[in-house]
Amino acid sequence: MWQQKSFENEKGKGILYLVPTPIGNLEDMSFRAIRMMKEADYIAAEDTRNTKKLCNYFEIETSIISYHEHNKAVSGQKILEKLANGAKIALVSDAGMPTISDPGYELVTAAVEEKLTVVPLPGANAALTALIASGLNPQPFYFFGFLDRHKKTKKKELQELAKMSATIIIYEAPHRLKETLTLIDEQLGNRKIVLCRELTKKYEEFIRGTVQEALNWATNEEIRGEFCLIIEGSSENLQDEEESWWIDLTIQAHVEHYMDVNGMTSKDAIKQTASDRSMNKREVYHAFHVQEQG
Repeated sequence: MWQQKSFENEKGKGILYLVPTPIGNLEDMSFRAIRMMKEADYIAAEDTRNTKKLCNYFEIETSIISYHEHNKAVSGQKILEKLANGAKIALVSDAGMPTISDPGYELVTAAVEEKLTVVPLPGANAALTALIASGLNPQPFYFFGFLDRHKKTKKKELQELAKMSATIIIYEAPHRLKETLTLIDEQLGNRKIVLCRELTKKYEEFIRGTVQEALNWATNEEIRGEFCLIIEGSSENLQDEEESWWIDLTIQAHVEHYMDVNGMTSKDAIKQTASDRSMNKREVYHAFHVQEQG
């Protein structure tokens, strides 16, 4: 057990400060964050060019060293050595909170293992900023971050997320948005979703609706900016109730139930069956027609 007293004997020990930076609007930089970056011996930055621009804007003259995904092993060791020798280092990412879908986790873990003081500063974060304005239940929530880039793995990740009752938060790049929304529709169903883009910037936008409405928007509009997706959680009670009636049915009987009882088209019935079973629509379509022909 190690009990960290962050500000005890502060002058004589090395401290790793985790400093959030604005996600868009520079006015979101806090007075304390500016002071820490000015008083630090070094600023460890994900991209030294971006951080240099931020420093120039706030007249911060502290030396900047590089710490990013591709040099974190070597650079991280050098930072630990500086901390052990009493240096004060401010760790920043390009935007938002260090370690949250950004570099820093390994450095923090290593510092804690060495019993080096780690001090977090509060500040800008895209996930929480999007969540509180989404209009969906803000708690409980589950932050996932970026889904895997490979479609097969992304599908499996969404299958697991489909079971959650908490509101889900996902980050996504503009060029992968349509594929991700398509998979969300297949694996989670047509639930409520909010697409949040360009947060805190001039063109900030919230697109609120259902998954299918969001997919239609993404298909017909020019997609720009990084996105934060806020997705309605699954109802546990509804899920239990649904499982109690379809769990023993074949896929064909499951689809036919929606067609006969709910008056759905075969296309919609297949889509709903796929959502119930956390299956791909194509798999349900194939199984339904094979059983139908048999």
